[in-house]
Order: sequence, then C-alpha cells, then structure tokens
Amino acid sequence: MQQILLAIDDVSLPLRKNTCLYLSKPTVRQEPVLLPSPTDSDAPDNLAAHFYGTVLYEEGKFRMWYYACHRGTNPDWSPRKKQQIAKPQDWLLDAKEGYEFLGGPLCYAESDDGFTWNKPALNQLLFKGNRDNNAFELPHTIVSGAAVIRDDDDPDPARRYKMIYEFFPDQADPVIEQYGTSPSMACAVSADGLQWTVTALPFVGQFVEHCSFIKHEGQYIVHSQVFPGTQWSAAYTEGGAAGGRTGTAHASYDFDNWPDLWQWAFALPEPADPEQRDAHNAYDQVHLGVGAASFGNVCVGVYGIWHSQAFGENFGKISCDLGLLVSNDGIRFREPGATPGEVFIHHDDSPVTPTSGCAYNTVLCQGNGILNVGDETRIYHGRWRNVGQKAEDVAMHYHAEVALATLPRDRWGGLGLNPGVEEGTICSAPVVVPQDGVIRINADGVSGLSVDLLDERFQLLAGFAGGQVVGPDGLDCLVHWTGKSLAELGGQSVRVQVSIQKTDEALPRVYALYLGASEVGS
Repeated sequence: MQQILLAIDDVSLPLRKNTCLYLSKPTVRQEPVLLPSPTDSDAPDNLAAHFYGTVLYEEGKFRMWYYACHRGTNPDWSPRKKQQIAKPQDWLLDAKEGYEFLGGPLCYAESDDGFTWNKPALNQLLFKGNRDNNAFELPHTIVSGAAVIRDDDDPDPARRYKMIYEFFPDQADPVIEQYGTSPSMACAVSADGLQWTVTALPFVGQFVEHCSFIKHEGQYIVHSQVFPGTQWSAAYTEGGAAGGRTGTAHASYDFDNWPDLWQWAFALPEPADPEQRDAHNAYDQVHLGVGAASFGNVCVGVYGIWHSQAFGENFGKISCDLGLLVSNDGIRFREPGATPGEVFIHHDDSPVTPTSGCAYNTVLCQGNGILNVGDETRIYHGRWRNVGQKAEDVAMHYHAEVALATLPRDRWGGLGLNPGVEEGTICSAPVVVPQDGVIRINADGVSGLSVDLLDERFQLLAGFAGGQVVGPDGLDCLVHWTGKSLAELGGQSVRVQVSIQKTDEALPRVYALYLGASEVGS
C-alpha cells in the first residue's frame, strides 16, 4: 500500500528546522454543482438539496448521494410511515399557516465531470403519485445524512456498498415510549449503491447526528456531533459541565454490530467559565463533527466552525465556515495549523445562492465529500441559506445546494522555509520502505530540494545521501540516488529527511511525500 506523508501531518513529518507550515486556500466554484428541483414540481427535493451526503468517483463516473427536503406531505406514504410524523416535532416540520417542511428522502445523482449532474429516475419511491424520481425507498420516513462508502474488502457482493443514514424514530414503535424521539443512525448495504437493505439500528434512542462514514485501518468509523450535557446526549465536559457542539466518533470492526461506546473526535476550546458552556451560547463550536476521508495511512477532514448565537431570536444570525483537520487513526483529529478555529473555507468565499431583496447568512456543511480525482483534490460541501426559524421566512426563502472547492492533489498545505532564512530541513517519523517502490515528492521549487535516508537513530544510510528530486516542479517528482535503488532497503524502517535550499527560482514548498509502487493519485 502506498504511504502518503502530508505536510499537514505533524505525526508523519514531525521534525523540522527553519521551516514552517503554509496552509493552502482552495479555489471555490461560485456556481453550485447541484440545485434543488423547481419549487412548483412534485420532486422530492423541491425545497432543498443538502450535502449531508457523499460523492464517489468510480470508473469515470461521479456518483452523489444527498439529503433532500420537500414541501408538503406525501399522500402515498403507507399508514406505517405516516406514524413517524403522527406527533409533529419542531425539528421535523412546521405546519403553521398550512405550510409543511419535511426532511428526506435520500436522493441520488450522477455526473461525467462532477460539475453538471443529472437526477436519474430510480423508480423506487412512490411520491405524490409517481415513481419517476431519484429518491430511495427506505423504511423510515424522515431521514438525512447519506454517508456512503464502497467496501471492496467485503467478500459478499451484496454488501459492496455501505451506508449510514440518520433516521427519526417511528412513533408507533413502543421503544419510543422508553427512549423518546431522538434521531439516530441506521446501517444499510447494497450491491450497486441504489437498492438498499437496512441491516442494523445500533443506537436507538441515542442522539447520533452523523457527518461522515469511513473505513480506516480495518475499522468502520462514523463521525457525528453531540451537545454535551443536554437531554439528547449523555456526554459531558470536564467536571460534569455542559458544553457546545462537539465532534465524536463511533467505531466498529463489524458493520452490523457496534459497541455502545463513543470517543471525542474533535472539539474547539470551551469558555473558561463552565456557566458559559452551552450549545446555545455565543461562541464558536464544532458543527456536525468531522467530514473525514481516508487515504490509506492518513485521514483528512473538514469540520463546521459554527458561529453560535445566544438562544432566542438569533438563530438567523448564525453562519458556519469550514476548518481543516488531519488524523492518523481516523478517530482523533487535530488542526494542522497553530491557531485553533482557523478557517479553511469561509462562508463568504462559498456563498449560497442569494434570494432577491434579502440578505441571509450561509451555513457550510461537510460530509463524505473529499476525494482525489487525477491531479485534483475535490471538496464537495453543502451550503444552506439560514433564513431563521420563522415559518413564513422558511416558506419563502429556505434553500440548500451542493458546492465544490478544489486544490491541486494533496496540496492542503506546504512545508517551506521560515521568512528570512536560506536553508532548512524536515524529517519524517520512521517509515517502512516498500519492497519494490519508489519515493516521489509533491513539491514546488524542486531544484532547491535534496533527500537523505536515515535509520531510526538518525544515522545516514550509506549511498543514500543527497538524493536528487527530478524536476520540473509538480505533483509526482521522482527522487533518485546515483548508483542506488530504493529496493535495496525494502522492508527496512527508515527516516526520510528533506533538505530545503533557497534558490533564485520559486520558493520551495513540500506538500507530500509518497512511498510505494502504487500509482500516485489513485
């Protein structure tokens, strides 16, 4: 397996001299890539197309699973499905003045380029008189969060695709009398990503509003958010105090059976005064948890920087940016920069489509949206128009869409020289040399780079000093040692040390090191 040592990963590249990290800023496509269907249609996404969802790239095709919202009840729901909304809740729908706003169903779209999407008729869900729509038939009425992975390690073709989605409990179920109506997660499998079978409801009665679902180092990991100290969550901060929105993770080696345990995944600093710690107080919090992606030996994620407001009439003042995270175990994430809460994508850089005559804040939302395609890293994300909570404003202006930001592949940030210095060094943690592999560098200013291989105790390995980086600058620059082959060290544990020298050309930046024979970018 190819190993990726990212510049933002200070566990894999922990040692440095005269160098620092320069975080990148992605390019944001201003036009949305997916919009809801027209308001006057009977489509299941005629109110909003939320990216609490997934994009995969398979055999030249982009595939998207997303969460829709629609106007008006579906008269074709079965009596059983109608039970779920038999007792309206504030967070399910708003029936004031005859207006109804309902979450779900989950929907599907396809694209050849990832920019222009079509919504194929799946002919599954009977919705307002017909099945000519792109919605999935699932056993729950109110759903959100379509987090999908393709699991090629599963020997059963019927379980090749796996999905976590959020469901709101059926109010006809007697378990509700004991546990209440907290939304939680459902597990489903599919042979093709289109026909789904629910296999487990592991946390019934426990609030699990998930953000992403990955498989990393053999574990299935679901990232979600909690509101510590509330009636929805058994989580508390230090000393039993409440807290704001916080990222958590559930993990299992068996997709159908999950330990009833969780772990903190990522949190922003809480106020020093415990009395001020609350999800509805005015300070920055982690919205939805970590939108993670696994790249084999490292995970990259984004999280929502929720600019919370004091509880009351202030919900419409809330906006949300996206911050950048990295992890080695797929569970505990950390920010790569030195400043907590540093913004990676600002809501002003990825604004929701405006509505005539009204100025509303944008809330950016993350999911299973990070993927590498060729020489590009794509960050699909959602943006919804925060119109507040008044029924008339929701009826007139509520809207959500899917957006896209891009980077050159794996260029989340680069290690470069400190200002004013002429040379510096970065050095990896011990890594195992692949038997038949090579080392490539994703870098700019490669004429100022050279590579040494050291043993674990920092002793230079004979013949592996001063490796030259074969230019020009680029994403896959080969490292070459005269008269030596990396295969001679196959299976050994080494440290990779990169020397950086200022030149008259572009300032050197090292974004990633690749070890292994696998095709880079695959």
